[in-house]
Amino acid sequence: MIIPLSSPDIGQRERDLVNEVLNGNILSIGPKVEQFEQMVAEYLGVKEAVAVNSGTSGLHLAVRALGISEGDEVITSPFSFIASSNCLLYERARPVFVDIDPINLNLDPAGIEAKITPRTRAILPVHIFGIPADMDAIMEIAGKHRLAVIEDACEAIGASYNGKMVGSETDAGVFAFYPNKQITTGEGGIISTNNVNLARLCRSMRNQGRSDGDGWLNHCRLGYNYRLDELSAALGVAQMERLDEILVKREAVARAYNARLEKLHGVTIPCMDPGNEISWFVYVVRLAPGIDRDRVLTYLQKRGVDCRPYFPPLHLQPYYREIFGYREGDFPNTERAASLTLALPFFNNLTEQQLDYVVEILAEAINRTA
Repeated sequence: MIIPLSSPDIGQRERDLVNEVLNGNILSIGPKVEQFEQMVAEYLGVKEAVAVNSGTSGLHLAVRALGISEGDEVITSPFSFIASSNCLLYERARPVFVDIDPINLNLDPAGIEAKITPRTRAILPVHIFGIPADMDAIMEIAGKHRLAVIEDACEAIGASYNGKMVGSETDAGVFAFYPNKQITTGEGGIISTNNVNLARLCRSMRNQGRSDGDGWLNHCRLGYNYRLDELSAALGVAQMERLDEILVKREAVARAYNARLEKLHGVTIPCMDPGNEISWFVYVVRLAPGIDRDRVLTYLQKRGVDCRPYFPPLHLQPYYREIFGYREGDFPNTERAASLTLALPFFNNLTEQQLDYVVEILAEAINRTA
């Protein structure tokens, strides 16, 4: 049996809307992008949503729109996909890492204030694996020190903390729709905000610096080609129509994993905070310290079960070591989590038979490598 790590859930409605675009004559900067933006804004309860061609692009535009620039510092997590800190380097700002909470694996608010300096401009929390960060604590610190907040919600559409949707109450939230995400546009992302001026600026920058009313060859500011095309937006519209259904399906798969794994020796299932709503992006377990995670991973892959180590520490990426001088031991909670975490196959339509096989092979791998 071969089981992929992820698999997009594409139905007839998605195909129909994409074909609708193909049967027309507008492939970019058209009504499907506007419809997708409106649907996301309404779902999140925000004033504005700005569609872009990736979550990375969205993070970059949010950073730039907030005026974060060379010499500025932004506090963020070292346990993430690299885009959440690279987006700061694009503007020659410095990511300042704070170690994670060892339980929920998100940025630990208790470590933030010690890292604030006169150069600090913002906090950029990451809702890792769709698990909401402690936003109430983060917002309190940000307000106290007059810092902006950009949420990396690229893995977390549909997640909420204390009844508030992630990406709905900060300066900007950014979501991503790569094929392994809860919903997909193929490639794509979106910026959410209640700041109309920030949204207007992001729309200009995503479109080569053009502003409303500008001619095609007039550019009022530095911009980028970060546009989302109509075909991708059409896919997004259909996926947004099904978002609630999709989130329920993913939660059901997660609960099925939990039921099978909660008693498996050497495995810790994902953190479940009763005060928050997780949006299940991936299903990541932690193995006990005495188990060789990499050997388990290799065994699973040889038996047809795709899996990944999620995530390697950002501060130990070669480029970050080179420019910032980070070393092993700098962020022990992050490094410990990174050495133990394992993402198992996870997607909407994972079958009971596939679930049983994954758990069976994982148990075999642990017994053989412990």
